[in-house]
Amino acid sequence: MTGDSGRWRWWEADAVVIALTLVAPPLLQPSTDESSTAWLLLIGFELVALVALSARRRVPVTAFLLIFGTLVAAVVGGAAGGVRLSPLVFLPLAVVLYNLGNHGVHLARTGLAALTGGGMLAAGLWINWETASAADFRGGIDVFAMLAPMPLAWAMGFAARTRRALLAAAEERAADASREQQLRAEQAAQRERVRIASEMHDLVAHSLTLLVVHAETLRARGSDLPDWARTQADGLALAGRQLGGELRDLLRVLHDPAEAAPLRPTPGLGELPALLAAHRADGGTVDARLGHELAASSRPVQLAGYRIVQESLTNARRHAPGAAVVLTLDIDDGQLRVEVVNSPAVRPGAQDVGAGLGLISMRERVEASGGELTAGPTCDGGFRIMATMPLEFADV
Repeated sequence: MTGDSGRWRWWEADAVVIALTLVAPPLLQPSTDESSTAWLLLIGFELVALVALSARRRVPVTAFLLIFGTLVAAVVGGAAGGVRLSPLVFLPLAVVLYNLGNHGVHLARTGLAALTGGGMLAAGLWINWETASAADFRGGIDVFAMLAPMPLAWAMGFAARTRRALLAAAEERAADASREQQLRAEQAAQRERVRIASEMHDLVAHSLTLLVVHAETLRARGSDLPDWARTQADGLALAGRQLGGELRDLLRVLHDPAEAAPLRPTPGLGELPALLAAHRADGGTVDARLGHELAASSRPVQLAGYRIVQESLTNARRHAPGAAVVLTLDIDDGQLRVEVVNSPAVRPGAQDVGAGLGLISMRERVEASGGELTAGPTCDGGFRIMATMPLEFADV
């Protein structure tokens, strides 16, 4: 429902209430008094009641006093002329009393309105006794019998307003409880992230630091080492420093997710030449077939592509030492295609090392970008990883 249709439906319902309230008295008037004077008084009262009922939500006290005062004047004037009005002329009064309780104002103003209405009633009764054309038209206990149910209309409106306030308070308490629960969950998650970060620092950072220190020590004694060992030591130190920087970024994010931006730019396809050079420096061979316009892909897709190549080369060195690797990256039909194929191992590798988390991580990265990944052995005993991802990151 749109805002405009909601307002129109509200006005339609209000118009129906007003119509039913004002139509009922004329229907009963012929059986009460058919004189022209009675009809003129009834029509005059209903015109005033129409204005007051239309404005009752904006000025509830004024609407009540206007209808009550006009009703007293019409009834007293009719009694002075010897005519009677339909008993249903009290319906508009019941409606404004309900409205006064439901949309009313402070109880002090409501009490003041009741006192003013009581004064009007007392004055009307006195005038009625002084001006009535006959004793049968003098008001008395019958007037109070007519007015006795009217406070019930105000009480029903007040009950409706109280119920509405209670519902609003309950909804507010539920919203507060939901926010508090969400805050507690976020705090618990943050505590868990801090705990994980501390454990990672204790378990990984210390060992990584020792690895870099040993590599730097080997580099310092480069004159005592053969050329191939010096190259391996340089690659080991470089890889250790890079991994240490990425680990510090990860720990910082775990400690405070609000600082999720890394201290250094995330790697992309533009850093592939350095990655391939490091692989070759570690004794690996790779035939890279890089297409053009790889930078056209989004940054998250470039990062995913870089990590896939990085993990694939690492797996090749670990499980198939000495194997030739063929890397193909190109853009085809709006997708980035990454294919890494390594031949069978030249010498035995570490077949039982790891828990398969590398492939799981690659698959999660590719699926998060809206792509697909396939991985498995080739017919000649090698291994093939194939990933396709749309150029624009898809948040799924």
